[in-house]
Amino acid sequence: MELQKIIVPVDGSEHAMNAARYSINLVKKFDCEVLLIHCHKTFPSYLGEPYFQKVVDKTLREANKLLEPYRELFTQTKIRFQILLFEEPAGKVIPEIAKNEKADLILIGSRGKTDLEGLVIGSVTHQVLHLAPCPVLVVR
Repeated sequence: MELQKIIVPVDGSEHAMNAARYSINLVKKFDCEVLLIHCHKTFPSYLGEPYFQKVVDKTLREANKLLEPYRELFTQTKIRFQILLFEEPAGKVIPEIAKNEKADLILIGSRGKTDLEGLVIGSVTHQVLHLAPCPVLVVR
């Protein structure tokens, strides 16, 4: 087995951080790159300026704050990583990115911050498991 690129979706949950930590062990063994993916909520298109820009700025500030612990973790361990932000539903965009980036593995937390939503429409992890073009490793 050869790994060159691993996707790790993150949402600020404990399970996502566990997945990120687990990825470090794989990266050290396979000398591969990590793509950290965070999908934020869709910007409301009905807002006009300057309100739309205020929502965009706030959302990006919150995303950067959420991503900071992951950024620190990977920087401290000297792991090669990129952070990608998307405004799409995570369950659909993660498999698309895996396909476009020719990822070898998606390493995802077993539950995220959207547990209640997951009961209604299916969890992000469940969607990724069914749509991913590559192996998916679920971490608790």
